[in-house]
Amino acid sequence: MCIRDLRDRKVYKMEELKRCIREASRFLDKVAGVLDPDGIIIACTDEELEGTEDSSARAVILSDDAVAVTYGRTYMKLPVNDRLTTVCFIDGTDAVARNYLDLLCRWITAALKERNSDAEREAFLKNVLLENELPGDIPLKAREFKIPFTLARQAYLIRFEQAEEVDCVEILQSLFPDRRNNYILPMDEETIVLLAEYPRDNPALIDEMANQILDNLNAESMAKVHIGIGMPAENLKDTAKSYREASLALTVGAIFESDSYVMRYDQLGLGRLIYQLPPTLCHMFLDEVFPKGAYEALDSETLLTIQKFFENNLNGSETSRQLFVHRNTLVYRLDKVQKITGLDLRSFDDAVLFKLASMVRKYLEKQEKSAAKSAGGKWWHN
Repeated sequence: MCIRDLRDRKVYKMEELKRCIREASRFLDKVAGVLDPDGIIIACTDEELEGTEDSSARAVILSDDAVAVTYGRTYMKLPVNDRLTTVCFIDGTDAVARNYLDLLCRWITAALKERNSDAEREAFLKNVLLENELPGDIPLKAREFKIPFTLARQAYLIRFEQAEEVDCVEILQSLFPDRRNNYILPMDEETIVLLAEYPRDNPALIDEMANQILDNLNAESMAKVHIGIGMPAENLKDTAKSYREASLALTVGAIFESDSYVMRYDQLGLGRLIYQLPPTLCHMFLDEVFPKGAYEALDSETLLTIQKFFENNLNGSETSRQLFVHRNTLVYRLDKVQKITGLDLRSFDDAVLFKLASMVRKYLEKQEKSAAKSAGGKWWHN
């Protein structure tokens, strides 16, 4: 384990101690707190005392006694881990103070143990998704963490901008309170994974859950969110595949469905195939389909007409109605496309070819724009 990991764990423990004391202050009518090994008060029901020194702490730590009474306070050792011992204290030296302190220490110990177990379980699940666990170890560790191994789950990869990660995690936890079957895993500064039970009896709930996540994150944290959804995994080991699929859904969806906020792997269609094609092959295909400069010669009005024509499954009457144009105007525009590109979109084969070529072009646009962004060059030369 690296030094940073040790430091992060120590900070985590200190934050948990403070949280416990904050909660204890609700029912304690005495000043109580926790001292670090140097005698500094790191958490206290009286927040003004935090950061001040109590000279009695070191003497208590160095003594063989678990409990000490001095200067109007009762002290009790509280081991946080093998290397770190802190001291709990409470104002008062009578039996009542001693009982309060004993209960406080027991409560803090139980809370730290529970939180530590949650953190270890979260780390294990992340390692499963990232394929950092040996396949044979996963069922054994799942049993250790009381995670049902054979429960079908699927990954919802939530990528967000303009929001605090902590806020998003808390919102998701309130939406999915079942911690036994649904797990919320912050992966990095931009993504959170919801590993959710697969609604086998009602698959329509998949989209409902995704939309519920979007609505709540948008409303409560003003987060700009996109969600990728992988295929169901029949056991915990296979959730890594669902996670990869969710990630691919986000990537491919950003190219071909940029207006959508929810992208499902099982609905990527041709986009999933095109994304795996080498750029060289894509360029060769476009050169064969479109004469040089043909696509660029199509104006925005014509491109919108083509889009609507495809959306309406090549139905000319419905396309004319949605565009508020006469059918003869639509025929004129389609004839114009045929004259420029050589493809008659009223023919199914030509329409499929044009649609596929348009998607390939959009894929290359995304790839080459990204590569040329720093140079500020033009992305496409046909």
